[in-house]
Amino acid sequence: SNAEYMGTPLFQVSLQNMDLVDLPKLTKAYYSPVNPAQYPTLAVVLLLVGFCLMAWFFVYEVTTTKFNRNIFKELVIALFSSVFLGFGSLFLLLWAGIYV
Repeated sequence: SNAEYMGTPLFQVSLQNMDLVDLPKLTKAYYSPVNPAQYPTLAVVLLLVGFCLMAWFFVYEVTTTKFNRNIFKELVIALFSSVFLGFGSLFLLLWAGIYV
């Protein structure tokens, strides 16, 4: 049958033993903004930087007294460490084939 959606011809795509889905012919494939070949490099570098910042944070907490601590410095180090570890974990999952 010749299915149409608002005047646009449709074609059908099978989703691995699931029902057929009608998609417009003008549908474009999604391409990742990051080349999948770069996932391993990004994962390793971002996790390494995140772990270094985390180690710096732990050393700072252990070696400073409670009178010398600077809350702003602690928050900045923790923020950057969490961002690097978060994106590093994301690219690690993508590298392993777990697409989140």
